[in-house]
Amino acid sequence: MRLIIAMIQPHKLPDVKKELFNSKVHKMTVTNALGCGQQKGFTETYRGIIHEVNLLKKIRIEIAVNEDFVEPTIEAIIKGARSGNIGDGKIFVVDLCESIRIRTGQRGSEAIG
Repeated sequence: MRLIIAMIQPHKLPDVKKELFNSKVHKMTVTNALGCGQQKGFTETYRGIIHEVNLLKKIRIEIAVNEDFVEPTIEAIIKGARSGNIGDGKIFVVDLCESIRIRTGQRGSEAIG
């Protein structure tokens, strides 16, 4: 079992979801996040005051998958999120030692589904 964490641009979420659904991945958690990386942010002027924005809006997607869905999930996220520009995001793959479905008490790969 693996936990796949992806940080993507907010406007790419519909494309990523579409690619994930096409890859038979339907279960995910989506969270709004702030972060900075190579983009380093930008400055804007509001009413004559310069304001530096260095934490940019991002979307964090977390998906727990069994071993046979790891590569299809990664490929779907890349296909949906890639624009070729700085700031497309990152994908992290983490070992998931335990998973428990609260409703039924199922454990391990059965709990992921």
